[in-house]
Amino acid sequence: MNKTILLVEDELGLVVSLKKELQFENYEVLVANDGLAALSVFERHMQNIDLIILDWMLPKLDGLGVLRRIRRRNNVPIIMLTARDYTGDKVAGLTGGADDYVTKPFDVEELLARMKAVLRRPNRIATEHPMYQLADLTVDTEKRRITRKNHNIQLTQREYKLLTVMFENIGKAFTRNELLDLVWGSDFEGDPNIVDVYIRYLRNKIDKFPNSKKLIHTVRGIGYSLSID
Repeated sequence: MNKTILLVEDELGLVVSLKKELQFENYEVLVANDGLAALSVFERHMQNIDLIILDWMLPKLDGLGVLRRIRRRNNVPIIMLTARDYTGDKVAGLTGGADDYVTKPFDVEELLARMKAVLRRPNRIATEHPMYQLADLTVDTEKRRITRKNHNIQLTQREYKLLTVMFENIGKAFTRNELLDLVWGSDFEGDPNIVDVYIRYLRNKIDKFPNSKKLIHTVRGIGYSLSID
C-alpha cells in the first residue's frame, strides 16, 4: 500500500512541484496551506497519514505550533522545512518532536532520502494522553472523562473537541473562524454561528455549577477564550 504524506506548505509553487515529485515516487499526498488547515486535515485523516512534511513559516499557526499540538496526541513522523538556517530553530524543532529538519532551498533527492530513512524507523505508538485542568474543571483525555466539582459532565463529540482545542491554548482568544477550522474543519460550509451555539452548550454544562468561576469567556471583538479570569 502506498504511503500517505501530509504536505503543509504555503508556497504554492513549491506545493505543486513537490506534490508532483512525491506522486511520481508513488506517495499519496494530502495538502494544507496554513497551520490551522494542517490540524484539520490531520484530524480527519490521522489513521492514514504516514509522514508529515511541515513548513516552519505558515499563516494562522506556525509550524512549531502545529508540531507541538500534534505531538500531544500522536507520534507520526514529521520532517520540518524552513528557510532559516539557524541552529536555534533546529534545536526548537527537534526538541519539539520533529524527526528531521531540512533547510530551504533543498534538493528533492535529499528530501526523499530523509523521508525514506524516517519511514524505515520502527512504528511508534502514541502513549501520551494529556490531563487538562483549569480551576476545578478536569479533562482526562485517556478516559475522555470530564469532571467539575466531582460531577461527571457528559459532552457530545463536538463539544468535547471544542473544549480540548480551547484547553490546548488556555487564555488564547479564539476567533470564530479559528474554532471553525480546528473543530469543524476548513471545508465546513455551514453557518459560522454554529460556534456560538456550541459555546452556549458548553457553558450550560461546564459553567452551571453554583459558586464556581466562569471559565468560558466572550472576548469582545474577537471571539471566545477558556481562562480563569
